[in-house]
Amino acid sequence: MVKMAAGGEKEKQQGHRPGIYKQKNKGHKHGKHRTKGEIERENKGRVSVTALTKKQRKEQKKMDRRNKANQLRRNKKDMVLIEKRRLGSRDGPPHLVAVVALHAGVDAEAVTKLLRKEGAGGLVQQEQCVSGINDSFGLIMPRFKQRFTFLRPSTTEIHSLLDVAKVADSLVFVLDSSDGWDSYGEYCLSCLFAQGLPSHALVCQGVSDLAVKKRVESKRTLSKVIEVRFPDARLFPLDSEQDATLLLRHLGSQRQRKLGFRSRRSHVLAQHVTYIPNSCAATGLGTLCVSGYVRGCPLQVDRLVHISGHGDFQLSQIDAPLDPLPLNVATIRPAKPGKGGDIDMQDGVEAEAPVRVLMKADLSRRETLQAEAEVDPMDGEQTWPTDTELLEAEEARKNRRVMKVPKGTSDYQATWIVDDDEEEDNGEEDEDSCDDDDDGMMDEAMDGEDDETGSQDPGSGCASEEEEEEEEQEELCSTEPTGVDQRYDEHIDEAEEGEGLKRYREARANELFPDEVDTPLDTRAKIRFQRYRGLKSFRSSPWDPMENLPPNYSRIFQFQSYERTRRRILAEAAQEEEGAMVGWYVTLHIIDVPLSVMESVQSGRPLVLVSLLPHEQKMSVMHLLVRRHPSNTEPIKSKEELVFHCGFRRFRASPIFSQHTSADKHKMERFLRPDAPTVVSVYAPITFPTAGALLFKQRDDGVQDLVATGSLLSCDPQRVVLKRIVLSGHPLKINRRSAVVRYMFFNRDDIMWFKPVELRTKWGRRGHIKEPLGTHGHMKCVFDNQMRSQDTVLMNLYKRVYPRWTYDPYVSLPLPWIKREGTPEMADLDMD
Repeated sequence: MVKMAAGGEKEKQQGHRPGIYKQKNKGHKHGKHRTKGEIERENKGRVSVTALTKKQRKEQKKMDRRNKANQLRRNKKDMVLIEKRRLGSRDGPPHLVAVVALHAGVDAEAVTKLLRKEGAGGLVQQEQCVSGINDSFGLIMPRFKQRFTFLRPSTTEIHSLLDVAKVADSLVFVLDSSDGWDSYGEYCLSCLFAQGLPSHALVCQGVSDLAVKKRVESKRTLSKVIEVRFPDARLFPLDSEQDATLLLRHLGSQRQRKLGFRSRRSHVLAQHVTYIPNSCAATGLGTLCVSGYVRGCPLQVDRLVHISGHGDFQLSQIDAPLDPLPLNVATIRPAKPGKGGDIDMQDGVEAEAPVRVLMKADLSRRETLQAEAEVDPMDGEQTWPTDTELLEAEEARKNRRVMKVPKGTSDYQATWIVDDDEEEDNGEEDEDSCDDDDDGMMDEAMDGEDDETGSQDPGSGCASEEEEEEEEQEELCSTEPTGVDQRYDEHIDEAEEGEGLKRYREARANELFPDEVDTPLDTRAKIRFQRYRGLKSFRSSPWDPMENLPPNYSRIFQFQSYERTRRRILAEAAQEEEGAMVGWYVTLHIIDVPLSVMESVQSGRPLVLVSLLPHEQKMSVMHLLVRRHPSNTEPIKSKEELVFHCGFRRFRASPIFSQHTSADKHKMERFLRPDAPTVVSVYAPITFPTAGALLFKQRDDGVQDLVATGSLLSCDPQRVVLKRIVLSGHPLKINRRSAVVRYMFFNRDDIMWFKPVELRTKWGRRGHIKEPLGTHGHMKCVFDNQMRSQDTVLMNLYKRVYPRWTYDPYVSLPLPWIKREGTPEMADLDMD
């Protein structure tokens, strides 16, 4: 024992190794962290392996980051100042100002006369410098080194006013000293705000003529009126030349509002227009030469141009004549008698100077006017048979039955000869033949089936002989009533059933249940609603967007990714530096223009041109998000023709309305709702957002009312819009979990056809059809809970709907607007 102890002391004692359960305490948080200098000293120039495999980025110090932020801020500020100073200067286009009267009692012509006077500080260079507008003039301000173009458009024609507002840099609203604006002025302001209001100024005349006390009271009253529309606007009195000078200074120095739909596209307001007919006079086309200043962004000759209200056209060349409104202070002299304050040009040879051709269109690069896709009639659903189908056809040919027929019988006649074996077929084959007949009838779609309410009343559904033949075939294929059904029918009085149905429909009509449709008595429901289907869940049930597309979808264009294309095209447009630059005075040669465009200018309407972005001449399905205008209370039905103002375009079309949701399916609205935003879908040329949208409805007397305002949403032909109809039934007998329902269908075959569709009730019960009872449309339904006697059984059916192809770029001129006092009530209309 002693020896063993002595030997153990000589051996080295083995240390303890902690296991996996050893407690590990957290380190003390002393509130300090390593600085960048400590990290660099610890690393001693070493770089991690992961950082060596990536692109090196230079680490910026604090001062470097601060300097970079200051430089970016300074560059953005310089860009804003350059754009602001360019407008109206030597390097930019003249400041375009439109004078608009918002009250019938004000005189806008007096405003333009006051601005023309020399005491205001300006020199009039041109009179009638804008084609189609008599009261227009060019003004040069030597003191401010700016140039202006003033015009006074006619406010009686709302389309011309909106076209001028699309290209104007500033608007001068002339207000009444007491009322501000009248009802028509409010109507014009609603349209201008919805379209996009540029920079503006408010002026008022006659305030200085009032007494001092009345002047203060008038200003206070007028301020309360204008703060509703213009909360932060300043009111300028305009009664003297000094007031006119202050107004011109404010217009030249105020901040310009940026409108997206015009800042991304080149646009020109025609100042001089000539028309040269083609050599072939029978076509009625010619070349339109339009002179004006380029605004927005550089203008390219290979792009298409759109004339508001007339359509899309091509350019042949762009010329550069002399600027009719030069800002050359050295050559400005006092106005001489008899010259009306004109400015002497250098050498005085403006008319004799040769016109310089800037660019000509390249036929290989010029965009085409193709708006619709080429439709190949052989491009339908015809497909080459597969190998399996060829084998099946070969087997069918080998197994062909040989029959003995009389001499001279053709193959077609031989198929109608029935053998004795075929007469002894079982009932299953008969049922199969009935199903085939049903499928054939389902394939024959009714063209006029869009209006579901047309066949609610007896006698309205049987409109053609083909439908009568289909009904006769259906009657032949219907199953014969069994003994149980006959015993059930013995206790039913058909006259009483008809009276009960009439009373029920009258009671239901007073409730105006949305989407409810009465099942017709004289037409089978399976034929009347053959295009509809049931959905287990409107939110989650699938619906193929490429299924059963209409023929019009072969005429439109679709992007693989609309958002990616939009971002790419807008980015390229922002970086363009080729073509006629902004501020140049150019002459555009537009080819193949009808004579009606020149007649429109000669009648006193302005001409506005805009250069289209790529693909903007092609047709597609456009969606606009609008909201009902509060001034209009008349019901607007879906597929009713409306007048659209979308960006620079103006056209007529028949849209459909749908709910604005984030789901993949959207419920159609039969009427434009006044309490919620609505998506309007229409066949129209492609336009890239952003762009304002205005919807007008033309009355029978020619006046156009503003019904909705909004903006452009997207371009998506695959947006699924579903129309819902609701078939209703009344419980006749209620049990614990089942009920006998009537008045939803009126024959046994319809019940069997719609048996897979789920039922619901107004009180939230869910169920399905179990079996038909009798032959008069009674059916036994099973629900998840007991029904109430006052409950109603409903069945939802859906079908996909599309807009009508009624696009027309030519909009008739509206008559002067008159406020409508009385409007029809919603209860007086048929709500389906």
